[in-house]
Amino acid sequence: MKAEATYNVKTAPRTGADLLVEALIEQGVDTLFGYPGGAVLPIYDAIYRAGGSFDHILPRHEQGAIHAAEGYARVSGRPGVVIGTSGPGATNLITGIADAMMDSLPVVIFTGQVAKGVIGTDAFQESDVMGITTPITKHNYQVQRIEELPRIVKEAFHIATTGRPGPVVVDIPKDISSTVHEAKVDASFHLPGYQPTLNPNPLQIKKLHDALLQAKKPVVLAGAGIIHAGGSEELSKFVEAYELPVTTTLLGLGSFPGSSQLSLGMAGMHGTYTANMALYESDLLINIGARFDDRLTGNLQHFAPHAKVAHVDVDPAEIGKNVPTDIPIVSDAKAALEALNHHPSSKLNHNDWLEKTQANKDEFPLWHQDVDSEIAPQWLMKKVHNYTNGDSIVTTDVGQHQMWAAQYYSFHQPNRWVTSGGLGTMGFGFPAAVGAQVADPDAKVIAVVGDGGFQMTMQELSLLQERKLPVKVLIVNNQALGMVRQWQESFYDKRYSHSIIDTQPDFVKLAESYQIPGYRLDSRDQVEEILPSVLNDPHPAVIDCRVMQEENVYPMIAPGKGLHEMIGVKR
Repeated sequence: MKAEATYNVKTAPRTGADLLVEALIEQGVDTLFGYPGGAVLPIYDAIYRAGGSFDHILPRHEQGAIHAAEGYARVSGRPGVVIGTSGPGATNLITGIADAMMDSLPVVIFTGQVAKGVIGTDAFQESDVMGITTPITKHNYQVQRIEELPRIVKEAFHIATTGRPGPVVVDIPKDISSTVHEAKVDASFHLPGYQPTLNPNPLQIKKLHDALLQAKKPVVLAGAGIIHAGGSEELSKFVEAYELPVTTTLLGLGSFPGSSQLSLGMAGMHGTYTANMALYESDLLINIGARFDDRLTGNLQHFAPHAKVAHVDVDPAEIGKNVPTDIPIVSDAKAALEALNHHPSSKLNHNDWLEKTQANKDEFPLWHQDVDSEIAPQWLMKKVHNYTNGDSIVTTDVGQHQMWAAQYYSFHQPNRWVTSGGLGTMGFGFPAAVGAQVADPDAKVIAVVGDGGFQMTMQELSLLQERKLPVKVLIVNNQALGMVRQWQESFYDKRYSHSIIDTQPDFVKLAESYQIPGYRLDSRDQVEEILPSVLNDPHPAVIDCRVMQEENVYPMIAPGKGLHEMIGVKR
């Protein structure tokens, strides 16, 4: 809920920082993730004077701020708002900005800048924010005149949240934020060069419908665009009307219930045999809201070689970029699905196809080895799913644990899966869990992290302590950089160059130093005895699970191979 504003935005005289605070309130912003510094002191003074207008969350590193804002945006659907100072404050945000760009997350970032008169002189804590962020933002601004600030803020939120969402940076020189401005300002804007196409062309929808009626082996690929558009219900209605098998991308998990008989699971490098073979053998591939990235497609020469390809995407630049498209549909995913659902559905002649996909699910399930009482990470993720009834928000870092969570924690609704997809950012999972918990205070949030990634942002334990956030940090600890080690095993003759981590902190004592309960689990018996109560306890916790070090993620598609050339598949 938005805090009651106590800030008298009409009081004159107002500084540029006051205009910024006023603009944020008008945009409905009630939560800020930020770290103060010299160039943003006028902004922080205005925030202080704004009283209860904002819930300001102070991370212990700017990277924590931007990843928390990403988690907030992913779960709430609202833009995450970040403030960082100039120089190192801004550059510490860069990884998260790039991450948000790759994964289409609406984040608005305000960076402080040195005064306009010394820009370009290598002034103290100066960095070229515009030059650095141009390739990794949807748009960026540097405010040159104080009267432009309200309009720029309004534009920034509009651009970040419409069409294909993404990050927008607003760089504010210190003299802009500290200067007094008494004249009236006009925040209206018109962007003739930015007019996203949100509704589909009816003729293209009819082409897709006609192709569907002719298909014998249709399959739907559901991407994160469906979640961003709020189109999950429309997707279920569409696929159930035609009995279409559905596979998802990594970021599309939850867009369609994983428990459905029509769900084939995740596709791609570590996708299920059933999903990958369905894509490979299909004669009609309907991609809704996915960008055909390389981790999904494998070798493009072998990707859906027999299929007519339909691609629904709000970003026209993605259509035809990687995979030739027969039926391009530029549209918001929800709007396209609504249009498809307006067509009268007909029973398709594809019973043999449905039987084959179901047979593949039965014959080639996900599998893992069991060794005595050791904790297999796949078994662990199944237990976590069972203990939480599959209704938790799960955030992850990047690596083996990410893939095991994606494979074995089945998601039945959208906005419960928060992970770094395109950029693959270690250190993302824990602060993203903080943002997710802030966005949904009543939700059960579990940060599934590796022992490597957790150590990149573990200082944000301070936020769990400070705010009593009931986030559970589950460390899948194999004392290695697991995915690096797996690739070194598979492709570098087991030359484990700097991927085995022999020295680690005592994570239990680390947690306790923040007044957070810590647990170390070394066996299956301990998991079954301790984990259920800890996961369902209304307090934060850090759980160090010591899993099998040399366990690998399977199935796997090796670099240069096609979807049909998976290794690690068993009947």
